[in-house]
Amino acid sequence: MMGFHRFLGVLSVLVSPAAAQGPAPVLINAPYVTSPDRVVSAMLQLAGVTKSDTLYDLGCGDGRIVVAAAKLGAHGVGIDINPERIREARANVRKAGVEALARFEAGDLFDANISAATVITLYLLPDLNLRLRPKLMKELKPGTRVVSHAFDMGDWIAEKKRIVQGSPIYLWTISPK
Repeated sequence: MMGFHRFLGVLSVLVSPAAAQGPAPVLINAPYVTSPDRVVSAMLQLAGVTKSDTLYDLGCGDGRIVVAAAKLGAHGVGIDINPERIREARANVRKAGVEALARFEAGDLFDANISAATVITLYLLPDLNLRLRPKLMKELKPGTRVVSHAFDMGDWIAEKKRIVQGSPIYLWTISPK
């Protein structure tokens, strides 16, 4: 698979057989690239995920971050616009035996209710992170941790940053309003 950075600026289009016969195709403005297992582990460690957390993975792909959080005892919710990724994520959570702690929703992350999250994880393009930032600030409770693989949030300075397998991981905490 080609590297994530080679896809920056690329607009992918998802066309399922059902979409070809029905409504217009869903535009996906971020390529699907998985986070390596070591990066997933580092993201969860950086956020200090425990069994008392509810983690939301926005743009969850195959569900690997939600599955890893559930294996730690945390509740996880994955949201992805691509129905095929959601089917794959649901199969992966069943295979891992953590269905009771994880759920997945097909939908636009900008429309999702994320207010129950104590941890948010992201692997989105820089423009999506910046567009998402006001939603995070508005909807999340103070103390909620936000972890991003590879991309920062502009002038919102990360509290912590780690490099794992050559890729940065950033951590922020939502402040009281």
